[in-house]
Amino acid sequence: MTLFRMLLLLPNVTLRLALFITCYIGLVIPSIAQQEEPAINGTLALKELQAFVNAFTQIRNTYVEEVDDKTLLENAIKGMLTELDPHSNYLAPQTYKNLQVSATGEFGGLGLEVGMEDGFVKVISPIDDTPAQKAGIESGDLIVKIDNKPVKGLSLNEAVKLMRGKIGTSIELTVAREGNAQPLEFSLERAVISVVSVRSKVLEKDYLYLRIAQFQANTGVDLRKVIDQATQAQAPNGIVLDLRNNPGGVLQAAVDVVDTFISEGLIVYTEGRIQTSATRFVASGEATALDVPLVILINGGSASASEIVAGALQDHKRAIVLGTTSFGKGSVQSVIPLSETHGMKLTTARYFTPNGRSIQAQGIVPDIIVERGKFTPLKSRVQVTEADLPRHLQNGGTDSADQANTKNSKRTDAQKAVTNDAQLHEAITLLKGLHILSQRGSQPTISANSDDS
Repeated sequence: MTLFRMLLLLPNVTLRLALFITCYIGLVIPSIAQQEEPAINGTLALKELQAFVNAFTQIRNTYVEEVDDKTLLENAIKGMLTELDPHSNYLAPQTYKNLQVSATGEFGGLGLEVGMEDGFVKVISPIDDTPAQKAGIESGDLIVKIDNKPVKGLSLNEAVKLMRGKIGTSIELTVAREGNAQPLEFSLERAVISVVSVRSKVLEKDYLYLRIAQFQANTGVDLRKVIDQATQAQAPNGIVLDLRNNPGGVLQAAVDVVDTFISEGLIVYTEGRIQTSATRFVASGEATALDVPLVILINGGSASASEIVAGALQDHKRAIVLGTTSFGKGSVQSVIPLSETHGMKLTTARYFTPNGRSIQAQGIVPDIIVERGKFTPLKSRVQVTEADLPRHLQNGGTDSADQANTKNSKRTDAQKAVTNDAQLHEAITLLKGLHILSQRGSQPTISANSDDS
């Protein structure tokens, strides 16, 4: 009979727990310490462990309702993790399954990437073409009620579980938004969330717009296919890479995207307390879009992998970053199994850009700050020009006034795609300026923010 089986036969649960913790300290901790030198130094605080045992006993024996030992111990694990940071949490079987499914790009729910802030669910980003995005939920919103049930006091997993449900069923969300005196009410219908990682379109004929909604396993491959197709006839005059409201995703996908635009050098590295947390990712030398001017759009909903891409290309002076400061999620989470059906997501490292900037709680600061808004062209005033004067001399060139007006009309039609997006409009304008300079023989330099703090 093993020592742990003997413990289970003890009649007193408090004694069982105390002896189990003692055995754990004596048997398990030394073996971990041998594997990871810096992990354990000194002795564990036995007074704190005794306090834990006392609390466990009091709750088990005197709480107003009977709670089984399994629930109490699971809650203890949840508490340890949720009090560490907003991204470490306990993974019950269904949560772990959902985590695996979401990485493939299809899952059920509302289409929200969320975290916790002050006991409320904070929206990191709504995902493109999902119920949440179509309803008007925005990055930075705080979900305070789910189906009229207060979120305060729930764990992140519990809140997410409430938001998930049968496809086609309705859910009510109460949201607090900065700048609004009263909470906002949203009615959404749950749906299968199928995320298209890369979308593209040509703006104003010669400028390629690329939108990455989320970083999935094949994002890098998909991006290269789109660029290759767009450049078969002629390379575009510029590329806009839109990472706004992109909550992140697969790290390797972010590395692959950066690798598309640079030929050499460090892309990102991580540092943690244990040796296995230290990783470095460098360019493969197989870039396919080296010479095309690049502008990256980010905002407060750009997180994690999005920030890795923006920070790396900014440090390499390969792109101009435009928009507003990103979310600032610069931490690495590892999924660690606790049993065959349960696990935990634990923060184990921090991300750093090639120049050594930590993304965590800082975010990526754009080279050019452009706030969100609509671009509204001003109506032209009535203006008298030389052509309006009687007996004016003709131009003498090949273009008539009518031909010039036709060209202006075509330019106006081409601009309609960016009229409602001030940040995208500024990105296209910037690329046009770079192209004009290059046509005149000047070699514009794309310079990143020099602040490495």
